[in-house]
Amino acid sequence: MKSKSDSKGGNSQVSAWKKIRSMKEFSVLVILLVLIVFISIMSPAFLTVTNLRTTAIGFSCNAIIAIAMTLALVSGGFDLSVGSVLGLSAVSVVVLTNNGVSIWLACLVGILVGIICGGINGVLIGYLNLNAFITTLGMQQMARGIVYVLTNGGSIGLQDAAGVEAFRYVGSGSVGNIPVLVIVCLVFVIIGDILVRRSGLARNVFFVGSNEKTAMLSGINTRLVKTMVYVLTGVLSGIAGVLTASRFGTATSSTGSGVEMTVISAAVIGGVSLAGGKGTVAGAVLGVVMMSVISNILVILNVSVHWQNFITGAILILAIIFDVLSNRKKN
Repeated sequence: MKSKSDSKGGNSQVSAWKKIRSMKEFSVLVILLVLIVFISIMSPAFLTVTNLRTTAIGFSCNAIIAIAMTLALVSGGFDLSVGSVLGLSAVSVVVLTNNGVSIWLACLVGILVGIICGGINGVLIGYLNLNAFITTLGMQQMARGIVYVLTNGGSIGLQDAAGVEAFRYVGSGSVGNIPVLVIVCLVFVIIGDILVRRSGLARNVFFVGSNEKTAMLSGINTRLVKTMVYVLTGVLSGIAGVLTASRFGTATSSTGSGVEMTVISAAVIGGVSLAGGKGTVAGAVLGVVMMSVISNILVILNVSVHWQNFITGAILILAIIFDVLSNRKKN
C-alpha cells in the first residue's frame, strides 16, 4: 500500500506539472522546439554554429526592448516609438563620435535621448491622459524625422577614434563561441524578469493594468507609474540603439524600423495581454526568439521577403485573436 506521504508527493508532482503546462511560456517553448526540429530536418544549415550565432545576435536588441514593452502592455498601454527611438539613439552615437565627442560620452547621450523621448511619452500619457497610440505614434514620427535629417536619408559610418574598437567589440566580439551582445542581452533579460516578478513598481504596474480606478483608490500613484513605464521603454530603447551602433558600426535612416511591431507581436505570442494586467518578461523574450527563428526559417527556405512581411503580420493577427479569445474565456 502507498503511504499518505507518497500519495501527497504524487499529487503535488501532478499539480506542479499541470501548473507548468498551463503557463503560456510552456506552450511557446514547445512550439519553438517543434519549429527547430522541423527546420533542422528540412535543412541542416539551421543548426550550424554560424547560423545559430547570427540568429542569437539578431534577436538580442529586440529582447532588451521586449522587457520594457512587457511593462507597457501590462500597464494597459503600448509604445509604437521604440524602433524610431532606437534608431535616433544609434544615429546620435555615430554622429557625435564622428564629430570628436568621446565614444563613451556619445553612448551616454544616446541613452539620454531614449530617456527624454520616453519621458515625454510618459508625461503626456501619464499626467495629461493622452491616448498612448496617438502619443507614441507621434513620437515615432518625430524621432524618425530627426533620424532622416541627421543621416540625410542615407547612412553614416562610425569613424575610427579612441575607444571605438573597444566599443565595437561589445556588438561584434565573442567570449569563446558566445557573442558578447548575447551575454549582455541575457543579463538584461534575467534582471528584468526578476524585477518584474518581485519589485514593488512592477506590482503596481500590474495593478494599474488590471484596473486603473481600483489601483488609484488603493493609493497607487497611477500617473507616476504610467510615466515611469514609458521612461523605462525609452531607456531600454536607447540602450538597444547604442548596442545596435556597436554591432553594425554604422547608422542608417532605417535603423530600428519595424522593431515596435516585431516586439509587440512577440510579447503577445509570449502571453502578454493587450488588455493589460498579465504577462512576463520570460514569455515576451521567448516570443522574440520564436519570431526570430520563424524569420530565419523563411530565409533558409528562400521565401520572398514580401511574403515574410505577410507571414509576420498574419502571426500578429492570430496572436491578437488568441489573446482576445483567452480573455473572453477567462471572463
